[in-house]
Amino acid sequence: MTKAKERQSKSEGAGAPADVESLLTSSEIKGIQSDLKRERELRIRALADFDNYRKRVERELGAGERSGKRAIILPLLDVMDDFERALEHVDQSPDAVVEGLRAIHKRLADTLKAQGITPIESVGRQFDPMMHEAVGAIEAGANEAGIALEPGAVTDETRRGYLWDGDVLRPARVLVAK
Repeated sequence: MTKAKERQSKSEGAGAPADVESLLTSSEIKGIQSDLKRERELRIRALADFDNYRKRVERELGAGERSGKRAIILPLLDVMDDFERALEHVDQSPDAVVEGLRAIHKRLADTLKAQGITPIESVGRQFDPMMHEAVGAIEAGANEAGIALEPGAVTDETRRGYLWDGDVLRPARVLVAK
């Protein structure tokens, strides 16, 4: 039997009321308090670990969702490129076909915009390797629109780039003034 139980059985046997503090020594009380403090710290740590786990799972789910959307959106951007190339040659087509192409192009552009995808405006701006992929260089001067370009400025796009909620989804392929 432990000392506390021995004291308790002696005090109960004598008919005296059992006072908890009188049954335990101060070292036993300190030991219990220390156990209680340790258990409280373990519980707080477990709650913090669970909260971190929950946040990590939410981030991973968001990343997985974004990755799935990316797999669908990138091929759509190729379709958008095809539409833009077709619209460059509309003067050679009947008006009904031209209007149909423009309507489809607008609908696709609106769908992409609703998903947070916006085109990168490149021509006339300084080359940024984070947003542009240089595919050629042209002598500095004026571009086709008559805008004077400094060395390092984007003169033309060969393929439009896109941002997704501010992050580069696909860099623009550009020609740069040298």
